[in-house]
Amino acid sequence: MSSSVKPTLSIIIPALNEAALIGTTLDSVARLPDNVEVFVVDGNSDDDTCEIARAHGAQVIGAERGRGSQLHAGARAASGDVLWFLHADTIVPPASAELIFAALSDATVVGGNFDVRFSGSGRAAGFMTWFYPQLRRLGLCYGDSAIFVRREAYDRAGGFKALPIFEDLDLLREVKTMGKFVHLSATVVTSSRRFEEHGFAVTFTGWVLMQLLYWLGVSPNTLGRFYAPPSASFRKTT
Repeated sequence: MSSSVKPTLSIIIPALNEAALIGTTLDSVARLPDNVEVFVVDGNSDDDTCEIARAHGAQVIGAERGRGSQLHAGARAASGDVLWFLHADTIVPPASAELIFAALSDATVVGGNFDVRFSGSGRAAGFMTWFYPQLRRLGLCYGDSAIFVRREAYDRAGGFKALPIFEDLDLLREVKTMGKFVHLSATVVTSSRRFEEHGFAVTFTGWVLMQLLYWLGVSPNTLGRFYAPPSASFRKTT
């Protein structure tokens, strides 16, 4: 995943107790070109996440637990001209790096994201795979859609804030004022586990409620008290 050539693409993956899935994600990343560097930013996992990440060639750094804090720590450590933020349970297509650079060959483009397919055969996966394109029509996209941003735009936007939730919407609100944010037709595959663990109806309703409260001005730090990662036992059922 690394070479003597300065990397032009830095992949940043926040992780917390992701031993069951991080290896599969990094296997997909390993198919990308050599001038890519990969950071797994650990939030003090108590499983084998870090060992597995290192075994797959990723650079592992620690950061204060919290998605915003971990993502920003990875961005600060990265040296690439383009920052690509992935979830620890996301599988990327082999040609994704080439597609990113093709999109950024237009100087007016500052970043973008991908189509998302949620893994699994249940109702949650099917509905969320259908629902995400509807959200895109409203101008919404989230971190599980594999967001990429030019380093310059990320820095000008002030980077990810130390928020436990909606750090993606907060950053993109600033980035989108600087140029075009494009959507690529290639598909990343993300686990639907969050919407399955406690039942789809309950989880989806809670997610919509938190989104509405965020739009109404409730602090993400307050909303983060009601947001928790999937339990370690559920991470294996993807």
